[in-house]
Amino acid sequence: MKHKVLITGATGFLGEYLIRRLTGKYRVLALGRNREKGRQLEKLGAEFCPGDFTDKKSCGHYFSEVNYVVHAGALSTVWGKWEEFYKTNVLGTDLVAGLCFENRVQRMVYISSPSIYTRKEDQYKIREEQAPEKNDLNYYIQSKLMAEKEVEKWGKRGLETVILRPRGLIGIGDTSLVPRILHVNDSIGIPLFRGGRNLVDLTSVENVALACELSLTVKGAQGKIFNITNGEPAEFGMLLEQFLKAANKVPHYRKIPFCAAYKAAAGLEWIYRRFDLAGEPALTRYTVCTLGFAQTMDISRAREILGYSPEKTLEESIEEYGKWWCERYGKD
Repeated sequence: MKHKVLITGATGFLGEYLIRRLTGKYRVLALGRNREKGRQLEKLGAEFCPGDFTDKKSCGHYFSEVNYVVHAGALSTVWGKWEEFYKTNVLGTDLVAGLCFENRVQRMVYISSPSIYTRKEDQYKIREEQAPEKNDLNYYIQSKLMAEKEVEKWGKRGLETVILRPRGLIGIGDTSLVPRILHVNDSIGIPLFRGGRNLVDLTSVENVALACELSLTVKGAQGKIFNITNGEPAEFGMLLEQFLKAANKVPHYRKIPFCAAYKAAAGLEWIYRRFDLAGEPALTRYTVCTLGFAQTMDISRAREILGYSPEKTLEESIEEYGKWWCERYGKD
């Protein structure tokens, strides 16, 4: 009989790739709220479980007799209300880990974020232990740091846990990273600092699914945290050119001094908070720091312990995404 894997956030971007990778090897339960997307996942071989991982009555019964859990569900955005981040990312993670413990799940893999490392300086080959205790750059980062503490708390109680920090997921179906870039390019123009020479790391979503699969069963991974990237650091400006070319877009840049952009972002954030405005600021401090400074990750721990070796290159992912984008939204 196949072992059973439950995936939270299964109707999200990463969730579908996890299902594609794990179905056939495992009996896969796809927990999510989007019933239409759930029906699509069932066609891939998953069993859709309509529910909300922040509500025990809604999702608790699905954890029975589950062998492994991948907790990929989260409120993942640069802007929003603290109460929503706390409920989803902190309390939700605590609930999922608690259900894993109660139901004697063999291992829980938690999808965290390397955004927790972000600060106003270049950082190269960041190691997992370099994560800060606090980072107040935005509520998402704060909630992810707190969620990791919840996972570690349950680990100390006996639950086997693995934490992954995948950097900048890209791939067909992405509704966050690349669409934001293309939207900004078409509207106000992409802020370009330091000539776009700052190095950044990205990760093909298929490689994140690979890392998750390895994390389920590799001995020696329990209780550890792993950075996950493609291991192909590249200049931000060069990656932009590749994305825009693949999507048949004409580059539209704005060369802005970092200090001016950071002050403007801080001002916009204050205005949005003060007057409780809908939507999100055109610039945030997190976005400015992400665009303005180098951030590359050390993935040697994942290579050595998980046996992680990226299967898809950035070039392949960018070309595939560009083709998909043009077919879906048409050429401008």
